[in-house]
Amino acid sequence: MKILVVDDSSTMRRIIKNTLKRLSFEDVLEAEDGLEAIKQLEENSDIDIIITDWNMPNMNGLELVKWIRENNVHNMKPIIMVTTEGGKKEVIVALKAGVNNYIVKPFTPQVLKEKLNMIIG
Repeated sequence: MKILVVDDSSTMRRIIKNTLKRLSFEDVLEAEDGLEAIKQLEENSDIDIIITDWNMPNMNGLELVKWIRENNVHNMKPIIMVTTEGGKKEVIVALKAGVNNYIVKPFTPQVLKEKLNMIIG
């Protein structure tokens, strides 16, 4: 299973990537913003899950989610939003845009595992 991790913080990408490896997800790609994520998606049609931050420069996570949902190749891929934006309003906005699940930073590896299990069963 191939996972794309999108976050402008290299530290957060590394934390998520290391957590995924501990959960036996070895095939992990990275992008530092939505524009780089789109490039990764265009080059890797076999990406299965996208984990994205909300607040990023150039193209934020919400814009990325909307692009993915409008794109015929990737519109069905599960997306998890990982962000500090934990208010009820923000969660509703993200879900309406097409996010499958939502994690508020800071989070534990167990939370990421639970959210992934909800998506992949």
